[in-house]
Amino acid sequence: MLSADDVRAFVREQLAGIQVEGRSVCVVVPDGTRTCPLPLLLAAVHESLAGRASRLVVLTALGTHAAMADDRLAAHLGYVDGDLGSTYPGMTVRNHEWWLPETLVSVGTIPAARVAELSGGRLHHPVDVRLNRHVVEADVALVVGPVFPHEVAGFSGGNKYFFPGVAGPEIIDLSHWLGALISSVEIIGTRGTTPVRALIDEAAAMVPVQRYALCLVVRSGSDELHSVAFGSPEAAWAAAAEVAAGAHVRYLDAPVRRVVSVMPDKYEDIWTAAKGFYKLEPVVADGGEVVLYAPHITTISAMHPEIEEIGYHCRDYFVAQWERFAHLPWGVLAHSTHLRGAGTYDAEHGERCRVRVTLATGIPEQVVRAANLSYLDPAAVDLDAERADPDTLVVAQAGEVLYRLR
Repeated sequence: MLSADDVRAFVREQLAGIQVEGRSVCVVVPDGTRTCPLPLLLAAVHESLAGRASRLVVLTALGTHAAMADDRLAAHLGYVDGDLGSTYPGMTVRNHEWWLPETLVSVGTIPAARVAELSGGRLHHPVDVRLNRHVVEADVALVVGPVFPHEVAGFSGGNKYFFPGVAGPEIIDLSHWLGALISSVEIIGTRGTTPVRALIDEAAAMVPVQRYALCLVVRSGSDELHSVAFGSPEAAWAAAAEVAAGAHVRYLDAPVRRVVSVMPDKYEDIWTAAKGFYKLEPVVADGGEVVLYAPHITTISAMHPEIEEIGYHCRDYFVAQWERFAHLPWGVLAHSTHLRGAGTYDAEHGERCRVRVTLATGIPEQVVRAANLSYLDPAAVDLDAERADPDTLVVAQAGEVLYRLR
């Protein structure tokens, strides 16, 4: 693992080589749903850029997650709530307010024909490329964040911090639905440039600023770093993704009948805690079950009430009845398919999903069942007994490490 001194020295050396004198810099960082030693990295970035850059803004890449409260944001970034200036003088911190149109700026449109080419013919829609004005109005944009296996893009990180991290809803919805059409189980942990990554890179190339990235590979559930790469978002991401493919993928020799994913507190709703399913679906036997154990979670989605209206269904359920669902946010439909997993649908036989998804959370039973998921009282879960069951795999700190069959 890298020492803190090594990390600080590397960041200082790399950032010393970029032109920021008298220029504004926007630093894009992950929200609290990603494991990352941000205080260490941000302190090194601030030390390297403060006094050189004319303006320094840190923007939290929420995608369409809920905004981070001031106290959580302070703890996440490493300063005392209400006293940003003592730790990071001259720096401004902002959440990506994706729900406010005035915070977004269009940098152009990707035509339908190009979307069709990038998506392998799966989609034929033009898309308006909008993202946070703090990025567009800066001279330099610097991504600082980890790389993990990801259910939409293959691996997260790099330009994904722009799209969907600080983007408008149009490209978020299009990219996520493209991932859903490919399917989470097919794309997650795929190395190289997936169709979704190609779409993201195409959008990022339209951003009229200099782009750099510090891409990290973090030991899941800790602040320890396997590696740090710096360069263009494309090159730094590619280097980090190779390391992440070794650090964040576990292989099993045979499928398991049942998984209990123990979700950490950083996931505050099922919209984010669903990663405990995405990362385990590939190793569950047909007819098996994934239990998301998160007694602290009391809501399905803080920001997307539509998901409770449509519930969770496999991809084919939506594709076969597209006229019923096309008007809804495609990102919501994508989330629905990602958590429900592989399955089939036809008018005669209805929906048949490969595995069962069970919530052992603080969400009321009637809400869980109305969303087309199974319910388990979290008070009835004995983790020691689950670990002793030879047919059950219990995964602590679930959500970041991908499990696959050899």
